[in-house]
Amino acid sequence: MLVNAAEATVEVKNRLGLHLRAASALAQTAAKFASQVMIGRGKNLVSAKSMTSLMMLGAAQGSKLKVRAEGADAREALKAVQTLFDERFGEE
Repeated sequence: MLVNAAEATVEVKNRLGLHLRAASALAQTAAKFASQVMIGRGKNLVSAKSMTSLMMLGAAQGSKLKVRAEGADAREALKAVQTLFDERFGEE
């Protein structure tokens, strides 16, 4: 069975880092997809759909995070998450 998976590295560009509002936007975006969306550093990946887990990453500006999506709409999910990071969560 082929697992549809996509992976990328994103950089936290917004000044405040992955704070409450940004984490909320990320969790809401990830929740729109059926795929499992994981984010974090190295082997320590957490669900991008969990606000609590995202806040615990403590990702400051300049942090590089790995994003991995697995499921039917993995590529679309990954693209949506990358766009959020690229647009600095619409903050600046």
